[in-house]
Amino acid sequence: MSTQSIRYLKPVALHLPPGIPESPGRQRRHTLPANEFRCLTPEDAAGVSEIEASSTAFISVSGICPLNLDQVWHFLALCPELSLDWLVEGRLVAFIVGSLWDEERLTQSLTLHRRRGRTAHLHVLAVHRPFRPQGKGSILLWRYLHHLGGRPGVHLAVLMCEDGLVPFYQRFGFHPVGPCAVGSLAFTEMQCSLRGHASLRRNSDC
Repeated sequence: MSTQSIRYLKPVALHLPPGIPESPGRQRRHTLPANEFRCLTPEDAAGVSEIEASSTAFISVSGICPLNLDQVWHFLALCPELSLDWLVEGRLVAFIVGSLWDEERLTQSLTLHRRRGRTAHLHVLAVHRPFRPQGKGSILLWRYLHHLGGRPGVHLAVLMCEDGLVPFYQRFGFHPVGPCAVGSLAFTEMQCSLRGHASLRRNSDC
């Protein structure tokens, strides 16, 4: 997919699950002209890697980066449509990087992208440290799931996380399916059906 075809997502109102805070800007006004959501491009790889290395959030509470710079570039070149970022006044503050997998469970190398896969694998969700207290990670993940729900043929989202983060992802419809089967990672694998996240299809075309 050519990165020239990547477009900004239209701002839309999202109804977040109970208990997930709205961002301060959203509480002050109904529109967010200073906020933009878009798919990442390979040109964003360095900025993404820098934020990930300094402030990895949610996927790994231990601070271990799931992806290095080369791997970030690899995925943004192969499948930019499976990423999403949040820009505030042009500044990258949060992002998700994903790829496609052709099985329901993760069983092999985490650097693979299966173009015909029907499962979206969330590799990393990170929020720039100064913006963490604003609930941006929660809002971005909820929007990303709607974005995936608008992609034909993608029916399931999967990720790995440490046990302490299982309750966080359960708030978004993920459920544990067992220990991670990839290598020696002591993570829990979680899955989320995308059936209930297709309502924003018309606004989810990167």
